[in-house]
Amino acid sequence: MTQEEQNQLKETVIGVLKTIYDPEIPVDIWTLHLVYGLDVDEEGNVKIVMTVTAPSCPVAEVLPGAVQERIQAIMGVKNVEVELTFEPAWSIDMLSEEAKAELGLDGDFGQYSAMDFMY
Repeated sequence: MTQEEQNQLKETVIGVLKTIYDPEIPVDIWTLHLVYGLDVDEEGNVKIVMTVTAPSCPVAEVLPGAVQERIQAIMGVKNVEVELTFEPAWSIDMLSEEAKAELGLDGDFGQYSAMDFMY
């Protein structure tokens, strides 16, 4: 696989990641910055390092498997490895301003932070 083909495959993987949502938050896992790492090698193997919004998140057991299944279905992907990590811990600060606005978390919360409203 050429470097250009690797880059195209990576863009396709990102496109699919943008269609996978955390069921509790109406934003996709790519925009939420739940994906910490994405590598595509010259053989078409994909490695994803990801997290969930909290270690106690109910989807922690199923979301990585769903991600693996969806990415494995992409033409050109040979194998998929999804690693779940909690380091660094995800926080609302990782969101883009656009994502915060989409979630209504871009305002002034006074003595509270946006994280106080997430759970």
